[in-house]
Amino acid sequence: MPFNLNTYLGVQPDALQVFSKRAEVLAANLANADTPGYKARDIDFRSALAAADPQNGTSGGGTLQMTTDNPLDLTAGTPPGGLSTAQFLKYRVPLAPSLDGNTVSSQMEEAKFAQNTVRYQAALTFLEARFTQLKTAITGQ
Repeated sequence: MPFNLNTYLGVQPDALQVFSKRAEVLAANLANADTPGYKARDIDFRSALAAADPQNGTSGGGTLQMTTDNPLDLTAGTPPGGLSTAQFLKYRVPLAPSLDGNTVSSQMEEAKFAQNTVRYQAALTFLEARFTQLKTAITGQ
């Protein structure tokens, strides 16, 4: 029976990619906290992860990539068969509207960024444990 590393690692590699992209979006929100008219955005994590899961059956499976409007951006482009996290970006409903039209709440963004960081670290810990188990199985120690 052949060994499938993707099946062994589970959803964690895809989760890391979604957490990474979400950190970028939350950082952009924080950077634009004082920009008039800026609308806070966030990634719908459940939808993005479900679309990336090849066992889910809703997609062809593949890696998540951030798409951009500007072709000069370093992260521009989506590989063939890949998914774009841009389709999962949603505007956040503001808790308290501001006069300048900005919907970023610095405290909420910082809390979501911290929560995202903890989840990213947890996914890394799970992956580390899986690789440790695999190394133990290979070396027989």
